[in-house]
Amino acid sequence: LAAALARQGHAVTYVVEQAMSADRARQGWQPPSLPGVTLRIANNDQAVREAVDAAAPGSIHICQGIRANGLIGQAQRLLAQRGRRQWVVMETVDDGGPHGWVKRAVYRAHFLRWRRHLAGVLASGWRTADWVRARGMPAARVFPFAYFLPGALPGAVPTDADGSAFRVLFVGQFIERKRLGQLIDALAALAQRSAADFRLQVVGSGPLEASLREHGQRLLGERLQWIGSLPMDAARACMTRADVLVLPSRHDGWGAVVSEALMAGTPAIASDACGSAGVVRASGVGGVFPAGDVVALGELLGRTMAAGRVTPSQRQALAAWARCLGAEAGAAYLQEILAFDSRSQAVRPAAPWEKRGTKR
Repeated sequence: LAAALARQGHAVTYVVEQAMSADRARQGWQPPSLPGVTLRIANNDQAVREAVDAAAPGSIHICQGIRANGLIGQAQRLLAQRGRRQWVVMETVDDGGPHGWVKRAVYRAHFLRWRRHLAGVLASGWRTADWVRARGMPAARVFPFAYFLPGALPGAVPTDADGSAFRVLFVGQFIERKRLGQLIDALAALAQRSAADFRLQVVGSGPLEASLREHGQRLLGERLQWIGSLPMDAARACMTRADVLVLPSRHDGWGAVVSEALMAGTPAIASDACGSAGVVRASGVGGVFPAGDVVALGELLGRTMAAGRVTPSQRQALAAWARCLGAEAGAAYLQEILAFDSRSQAVRPAAPWEKRGTKR
């Protein structure tokens, strides 16, 4: 998104604490190329202060999150002291469980304290905008947003040797929150009640690998293909050869793999606890199921397989629609948001996936 803004003629400075975390590197992430963008590393209070002081008086500042922010919180306080125009960009907050009300109350207090300093909130995730408004942020200053990605991947036709197995793909960490085990359970139940010919391909790594691998092998046998950790580009290549990507998470602020799959022309299935569930619905393919409902996930997978494998023309149509999730579309949308004056009679900017409608 930063590079796309630079391509569209803006002077963009990107300030980070580090180029890449060790955890992301283990997952196959790579530092992005940022042509035209000024990159600053600010890993202490003094460096943050210098970054804020170096910014032009009329510049616009977009900061990640609003609580428990460490150095970002320091930058936000300095910007507020200087009366600089600042926005918050944030993903869906996990407020489930018996103590979720505490988190909601804390966020409400933060928004009530900070809203006079904020030009607005870019709320990434299906229900995030409504959640932020419910915490006290004025509705006119909250805009649905997304995890915008580099250019779309070309679609590709799956090329199984036998040409028949329906490819279900999971890409992610092997941790409880991602619920790969529930996807395995749903597919195992589907295999027992139907003659569906499918293969589950698993890409990723994590602490639960041994137990999940044993669980999957026991329930799915040869239907399971355990690929393991891959570099980002190789994982995206797997998406172009899949028939559907599934993200069954208990919670995901967004779930970038969903956007990547759609941009590759591959339908996606996501739980309703994923921030990307909204764009899955807007895509008109794949589907959304209640998080934790293994039966509903199995039924949705069954319907998806019964509808048949995606054709080249369907891939092309989906990839063309999914350009609304690309960085260029995101940069154009952000410019509309920043130029919008809620006090005027102008039409409020619509999110790119809303402009393009659905595929149904």
